[in-house]
Amino acid sequence: MGLTRRAFLQQTGVVLSAIGFSDIGVSVLTQYQQVLAQPTHRKLALLIGINQYPEQVCDYIPVRGNALNGCLTDVELQRELLIHRFGFHPSDIVTLTDQQGTRQAIEDGFLMHLTQQARPGDVVVFHFSGLGSRVKIDAIADHTHSSLVPIDGVLPTEENPAIHDVLLDTLNLLVRSLPTDQVTTVLDLSYVDPNRVIQNNLRIRSRPSTPTGQLNDRELALQDQLLSQLKLSRDTWANQQAEQFPGITLTAARQQQGAIEAQWSGFSAGLFTYALTQQLWQTMPATTLRVNFSRVASLVNQSAGEEQQPQLSEAKGQTPNTAYHLAPLTPAADGVVTAIEEDGKTLQLWVGGLPSSTMDYYGSNTVLTLLPQPGEPVHPSEGDRLEQPIPSATELSDRSTPLTQETHLLQVRSREGLMLKARLVNPTAAAVPYVGQFVREAVRLLPRNISLGIALDSTLERIERVDATSAFAAVPKVSTVVGAEQPVDYVFGRVIRDAQTVATALTNSPHINLSEVAPTNDVSPKGRYGLFNLGRVAVPNTLIQGDEAVKTAVNRLTPQLRSLLAMKLLRLINNPGSSRLGVRATLEIIAPQERVIAHQESSRAPWQPPQNKLAQLATDGSISTTTIGSHVRYRLQNYSDRPVYFTLLGADTRSGAIALYPISSSDPDQPNPQNVIAPGATVLLPPPVPAPAWIINGPAGLTEIHIVFSRAPLTQCIATLDTAVGSNNTVYRVGALSNALEVVHALLQDLHQASVAIAPTSDIPSDAYLLSVDAWASLSFAYQVTA
Repeated sequence: MGLTRRAFLQQTGVVLSAIGFSDIGVSVLTQYQQVLAQPTHRKLALLIGINQYPEQVCDYIPVRGNALNGCLTDVELQRELLIHRFGFHPSDIVTLTDQQGTRQAIEDGFLMHLTQQARPGDVVVFHFSGLGSRVKIDAIADHTHSSLVPIDGVLPTEENPAIHDVLLDTLNLLVRSLPTDQVTTVLDLSYVDPNRVIQNNLRIRSRPSTPTGQLNDRELALQDQLLSQLKLSRDTWANQQAEQFPGITLTAARQQQGAIEAQWSGFSAGLFTYALTQQLWQTMPATTLRVNFSRVASLVNQSAGEEQQPQLSEAKGQTPNTAYHLAPLTPAADGVVTAIEEDGKTLQLWVGGLPSSTMDYYGSNTVLTLLPQPGEPVHPSEGDRLEQPIPSATELSDRSTPLTQETHLLQVRSREGLMLKARLVNPTAAAVPYVGQFVREAVRLLPRNISLGIALDSTLERIERVDATSAFAAVPKVSTVVGAEQPVDYVFGRVIRDAQTVATALTNSPHINLSEVAPTNDVSPKGRYGLFNLGRVAVPNTLIQGDEAVKTAVNRLTPQLRSLLAMKLLRLINNPGSSRLGVRATLEIIAPQERVIAHQESSRAPWQPPQNKLAQLATDGSISTTTIGSHVRYRLQNYSDRPVYFTLLGADTRSGAIALYPISSSDPDQPNPQNVIAPGATVLLPPPVPAPAWIINGPAGLTEIHIVFSRAPLTQCIATLDTAVGSNNTVYRVGALSNALEVVHALLQDLHQASVAIAPTSDIPSDAYLLSVDAWASLSFAYQVTA
């Protein structure tokens, strides 16, 4: 502790530079931002990320030298977000990575950079990505403490019984000692014993042990110092539930859950940090943190299931619904220009704001737009969102006409991790890009041959893995993933235990946790095979009660694999943050108690959306929930100046893939065979007649719904649905879908054709679907059904 801030910076080797920072004009702030400090108030951040834990710290032998892979990416994601969207100056952000992340450096960094510099009203952000742990203090029997594991957090021994972690209690005292209450704490770690630190292709951010030792003398002295400053006794402190942090606290998982980091093509990151920062890149000034955090929870849930549920908590007296205690100062974006090559036409882009699900397919010929430079006309979606229509389809199809008012197009040439190399498509004398300029998605290209990546659970025996690899090779558009550094969608594994346990689990819930039902020391070659999500929870309807051979199981699972691939494709076209169609969808419960549980809209449409009563949205920031027996409906609004066409596809807890069946054109009350919404109109699904709502029948589990809008009729999608279910169904009936993959491919073809007509580029690969943000919007809802 006695270090000056200058000495601290010199000792830790922190390099502070203004990479990519530019003085970009700010948009008008809305009333909810009253917590935002005045321009003279400072914004400080301490960001910590540790991958390279040694064995004596993490309590296992790191794979290929790193215990974790994504923590440095997390720091990069946060730093770019804070600089470019929230107006932090680079010199006010200190980063400690890998060997810099010692216990002393973390505590000194907090004291020197945050505590000593912060003043009342200043904004402070503390972020930690790394291992978490539970530790037991000798003097306190049967009581464990949560901790952050620093790079030098060696395990206690008989010779050296001191615990070298940063206790969560100590971090809490540090936060409490700050002279400002405008504090956000972000923790992408977990404390639970994960059994295995690497689960298939995922790494769990927990130390796989609960070490017992004594409180470190320096840690104890620091706690005493902070308690004295706060005028608290240890007894008083113990009675105040010390783990409740001041300000806003965002955590990757609940206490008994594991925080997962995942692998994408070319980089790893924490599921939570990536989802959080991506949502905050795209949020508009009037969007509340609670709504965004609910979306973050949904994105994490899609990959990890119920085994990782992020949490948001606010101290009493805090102003609610504020991201980092302030609203974004700059326009919503997907990335930023970081470098310009000598020719002035080739640009390096950092695109941490793009959806994580699309990054594995973001490559050549994708089109982005540069936001206008200072002094140029601002796109109407910014600031006050002027009520002004975008150009017509004829104007957009003219290659000489700018795409809306964003005149400078960039065509992607290559990608490496979160960095893109792109080239100006329409360079002009006025198109002079600069470092720090924002970019947005304009055209998304998806390969037509996307497959489902299946990892083989590491507990399978060699012969099982050989048989599974052979069996999956015969399934079209499914590939087995080998190695821990490749992206994966699902895991093929087995559940082994006595028949009564499995039967009971199957009866009570289809969401079986593999680690709970299958003992890790059971190596029997026979078992009940199924598919599991990345959080090791069984995919509904993929487990049976009888023993079977591996190849038999794969053959049995083939229909589910096709449906899961269909759901993957639907997730890949989700684009509420980039679409310019003026649409909104709201999920409502109308019985037993009327309330709004979820809301989505296209945030960059150039029309002023109608006022929405978001106050009805009762949520703590976690994933939305409803109970079996609830009556639900969707409210679809078109606030643009042209008709839009829609369909509803998804997966429920009972039948798997579901769809909105075609509307019968012979119905005299609802003559809407093309599922069209007129400009300014609202459609209720289902309509009040003949049934005002759909009833949630259960069982318990996760329901995921995608509502897709298009500026052109979805003729091929509806024709494919007609083929499957006929045209004499009840109006707006939702039911099981046996040919989900064919329906989704037909939908993609419809969106492709609608986009080609207005695409700002003529370079359209034959092996890809081209999707223009002016032609489609896809809004998704994920909610938990409970008994």
